[in-house]
Amino acid sequence: MASGKFPSVSDDRVQVKIGATGVATVTMVRVDKHNALDQAMFEGLTNAADRLAGDKSVRAVVLHGEGKSFCSGLDIASFMSGKGGTGVLLERDSGHLANFAQRVAYDWSLVPAPVIAAIHGNCFGGGLQIALGADIRIAAPDAKLSIMEVKWGLVPDMGITQTLPRLVSIDVAKELTFTGRIVSGSEALALGLVTRNSDDPLASALALAEEITQKSPDAIRAAKRLYDETWVSDDAAAALKRESELQTGLIGKPNQLAAVVAGMSGEPPVFVDPA
Repeated sequence: MASGKFPSVSDDRVQVKIGATGVATVTMVRVDKHNALDQAMFEGLTNAADRLAGDKSVRAVVLHGEGKSFCSGLDIASFMSGKGGTGVLLERDSGHLANFAQRVAYDWSLVPAPVIAAIHGNCFGGGLQIALGADIRIAAPDAKLSIMEVKWGLVPDMGITQTLPRLVSIDVAKELTFTGRIVSGSEALALGLVTRNSDDPLASALALAEEITQKSPDAIRAAKRLYDETWVSDDAAAALKRESELQTGLIGKPNQLAAVVAGMSGEPPVFVDPA
């Protein structure tokens, strides 16, 4: 497998490392602030998503926070003391559907490979919205999660309209948003906010990522597109057509044939990077 265009990327807030099997580990690094989101963290996350979206060697992504927490949310003090305050978060560059704040959550949907969030400690406000932007969430049972924006007199506005409706009913979303209450990782699982619990979410996320690398990267990427494009669609005809289109693009291609050979022989599959 190719080593990737960005085999190792690091800045002051976000580190990206890509292993030999194509698993990219994205680590938020601001331990003293429980990985709270300042401007540098926003920039580091969007840069990481951009880089991984363009790297065809990446088979899966694991997103987590270093230290005691996944991400404790917006560092309001850092923005209030900076030029432009929090207004910079609402700026939208031409060519981007999402604004500056929304991109740290929404842009994970633009990464073709599956993104798995490993949640521990605090996962509040913007931190939770980042996790919701992942395809899969594995949380420690004692993790603490909250849609916390109401505490600051705000609404959640980091892409939550594109993620939460796929996970919970509207009454659950409203109750969590209106109160800002903190739920445990165990309750989050019961509510549907997270995919499953693990006492070691990072190890479980990495193991799942490695399992995904053993499947055709073409099929995995197509499956992500299929669900992202059709999951809440009311257009059955368009959704069924999309299934056929994506399937047609897979049948007979090298990675589909490699999957068949592996399935019939019992030997490990040998895949190539997506075209």
